[in-house]
Amino acid sequence: MTDINTDLSRLDWSKGEGLLPAIVQHWRSGEVLMLGYMNAAALEMTQREGKVTFYSRSKQRLWTKGESSGHVLALKSIRIDCDADTLLVQAKPQGPTCHLGTSSCFGESASVSSPLGFLAELDMLVEQRYAERPEGSYTTRLFEGGIRRIAQKVGEEGVETALAAVAQDDAALLGEAADLVFHLIVALRARGLGLSDVTRLLSERHAQR
Repeated sequence: MTDINTDLSRLDWSKGEGLLPAIVQHWRSGEVLMLGYMNAAALEMTQREGKVTFYSRSKQRLWTKGESSGHVLALKSIRIDCDADTLLVQAKPQGPTCHLGTSSCFGESASVSSPLGFLAELDMLVEQRYAERPEGSYTTRLFEGGIRRIAQKVGEEGVETALAAVAQDDAALLGEAADLVFHLIVALRARGLGLSDVTRLLSERHAQR
């Protein structure tokens, strides 16, 4: 679902002579994927087609990201900044964003997402494993074992995490907590859910306080 939760009529196109910078961010991990420029026509096409489209200053035309490679950016949301002269676009990438083959145009090693952003990457990987079921994958074996087996693993890891918190050192606690989080993500995916659903609920609860 695409969320255009801001008044785009406020955009000030005059500041950039009809072009505004558009920062593209991964909708789950928050990773900054690229920077492009949009004119009014590119923004309208982005909204209409659901694929992030820019105005290419070198080609002097509208350019949909991935139109030749197939690595499109599926639109999720658009926001504008306080001065109404910059766009923040959240998108779901279909393959690497950069033409060099990396997920971000700022490089794989660049600090463009928070450490917690890896949880979103792990959630997406588990979702991929659920869909593709690669042979030899531990995650595949979990899914093939069914929800009861997965739930059993969550219970086992929960108990081991609790025991480590009480009776073991920090390294042991971190190891057990990592196992618990992983198996919890698998359990959620087996039920058609993901970490984003959990964080959404936590956010709603926080807003009610």
